[in-house]
Amino acid sequence: AARQHYRTSPYQIQPADVVRPWESYRRNRLALHWDPTPSADPDDQAAWTAELVGTRRAVAAGIAQPAYAPAITSSQERINPRLQARLDQIGSCIPPAARAALAPFRPARAAREAAVAQGLPDALSVRCEWCLAPVGEPCRRRRIGPNDGVRAITPRATSHPGRVDLAAQQAQHAEQAQQPALA
Repeated sequence: AARQHYRTSPYQIQPADVVRPWESYRRNRLALHWDPTPSADPDDQAAWTAELVGTRRAVAAGIAQPAYAPAITSSQERINPRLQARLDQIGSCIPPAARAALAPFRPARAAREAAVAQGLPDALSVRCEWCLAPVGEPCRRRRIGPNDGVRAITPRATSHPGRVDLAAQQAQHAEQAQQPALA
């Protein structure tokens, strides 16, 4: 902090010139820190609290490095084998009975699942050229006001016909690419 002050200021250094950057540095270190579970017995409140406070003080003072939160990963290695077997049996995280109960509240998702179950291509796998809905999002319906301004954009339960056709074309091209060429 002192070096930075002398580099940027022609004035003599004051205690506030050191304290202000130090507090900012300390605040940033504590913002990066994630409190790991203390090794003390959780029933001993005093020891538990003392260990947490000691860890935070060490991080704030720069003695210890901040402990970062563990990242959530989608690695198959960390999934419990019993859970993986159950997911393989069900086929989805959402059981079929719950999916059927949710269908009235998610009409776009229900229409998409019904189309895929019938063997039709997934319309949401392509961008809609009509409403410009991105891949994975349902088509949109625009309501125009009296002054030609858009009043609202609501999601449609079904995809635009052009999007369905485009998905069918892409599925057909992918199928042709997988078939070996005849000599």
